[in-house]
Amino acid sequence: MYKNIFTSDCKLFLIPVRTLDSYIYVTNSYPILTLKEERELSKKLYYKGDIKAAKKLILSHLRFVIHIAKNYSGYGLHQSDIIQEGNIGLMKAVRKFNPEVGVRLVSFAIHWIKAEIHEYVLRNWRIVKVATTKAQRKLFFNLRKTKPKLGWFNKNEIKTVAKKLGVSVKDVCEMESRMSAQDMTFNYSLKDNFKNSKNISSNFFLKDFNSNFAHIIEKNDWQQHISTKLYKAILMLDYRSRNIIILRWLSKNKKKITLQKLANYYGISAERIRQLEKNAMIKLRSTLGYLSQT
Repeated sequence: MYKNIFTSDCKLFLIPVRTLDSYIYVTNSYPILTLKEERELSKKLYYKGDIKAAKKLILSHLRFVIHIAKNYSGYGLHQSDIIQEGNIGLMKAVRKFNPEVGVRLVSFAIHWIKAEIHEYVLRNWRIVKVATTKAQRKLFFNLRKTKPKLGWFNKNEIKTVAKKLGVSVKDVCEMESRMSAQDMTFNYSLKDNFKNSKNISSNFFLKDFNSNFAHIIEKNDWQQHISTKLYKAILMLDYRSRNIIILRWLSKNKKKITLQKLANYYGISAERIRQLEKNAMIKLRSTLGYLSQT
């Protein structure tokens, strides 16, 4: 799908809609502000909170974000997403820019733009974030440029990089190892990958040495078996004995009812309730033993 774009001299151009090329074309159509125009707009925004002034400042600097984003094309991320993150940094810079400092907005905004892009790259370059400390972040974005050749560093190269970037040798070795590693899928298929690997180690798969599924399944089956037998045995008791056992030992709220409360309910003595409970227990043990043999 294409859209008509007319220039000031009425020449007709056709550019694809909703593509990165069309976005770049539109951003380049916004005029670059002069120093005087930039200061006037910055003062309106800083002192009066003029949203229209902020819009003009942002639109005139979008091309600058695109220029910075091109330097991050080697991380395997979509260029449009990187530009979008840079735009967020630009908007933050415009909001905090003080026109009285005496510098151009571009000089101030570059740090905010790069900060947003750096954070986005670190979050999305790998599944697990590879750089968390200040030294690691510095190494992540400078290791490729500093590295004199492909492959692993030797000891002298590691010391040179550490000295140049102002980090420790340990940090250089650790970041080199992290950047050389690759993400591995949990949905690994032996059938699909057997042709590409003759010797597939069992250590490739994640193991949980603290779990014993056979033991867990066996335990659950045994508990279910015991519960079923107990239920059948209770059904063989008379109604009163059954209620006494349930209220005394199998109550859902786990509160054991006293003998006196049951005695008051049935209108008999507490000693008689104790005798009925004892006889019911004997019958239950006998019934459970019989059910276990069958």
